[in-house]
Amino acid sequence: MEKLTNKEEEIMQVLWCLKKAFVKEVVAELSEPKPHYNTVSTVIRKMESKGFVKHYAFGNTHQYYPIISMEDYKKTDMQKTINNYFDNSYKNVVSFFAKEEKISVKELKEIIKLIENKD
Repeated sequence: MEKLTNKEEEIMQVLWCLKKAFVKEVVAELSEPKPHYNTVSTVIRKMESKGFVKHYAFGNTHQYYPIISMEDYKKTDMQKTINNYFDNSYKNVVSFFAKEEKISVKELKEIIKLIENKD
């Protein structure tokens, strides 16, 4: 699975939320400054060619919907990040966040409990 660009990810977030949408509905949900309709349409068509979305045709307009779930994309993207930046080590990921003070001792204890209680 290819990685989405930042703009594609922003649009996919909207499509995951709305489940299906016309380009004008996607534009309405995007943050300011809103991109032009044609720009969003081009990005969505590119995402379709990459295999992330499909569409229903209604005359000359299309309603787009995601064919990759957020969960599947998240798993793939996180795995690539862990492989590329953390030597495929989840321990290195947790250590990184601990060193950056992005995770607390309390949160680490909660994670340990989740691991210990997993059946």
